[in-house]
Amino acid sequence: MKIVVSTWQELAVAAKGIREQVFIQEQNIAEIDEWDDLDAIAVHFVMYQQQQALATARLLANDSIGRVAVLKAARGQGLGEALMRFVIDYAQQQGRPSVHLSAQVHAVAFYQRLGFEVKGEPYIDCNIPHIQMQLVF
Repeated sequence: MKIVVSTWQELAVAAKGIREQVFIQEQNIAEIDEWDDLDAIAVHFVMYQQQQALATARLLANDSIGRVAVLKAARGQGLGEALMRFVIDYAQQQGRPSVHLSAQVHAVAFYQRLGFEVKGEPYIDCNIPHIQMQLVF
């Protein structure tokens, strides 16, 4: 397992492929809602196994982790947790005081196991229930 940290310019092909499969195809999120100008300025993470991109995430300057996705065929192997721990460690090494994210409600327990706490009330984003979560270092 290898995690590459880089720019959108470097990782767009791999990250886009994962996000298209997970968010656009599986979760029926409209393409216009998936792609934004923040990709160009975010730090991107892609997890590879034997040269195949299996998972991705991004970290914004405002300490927000987003677009966390693992290909369906690779789920249940702990890859999402390993990727998130890597992103959290990266943020800590940068001296960030905390990280936050907008979690799909079905994934709250996953993020809680990583130390995130729920902040606020659920809301709908792209027809999917979400809730804000934060991890303070």
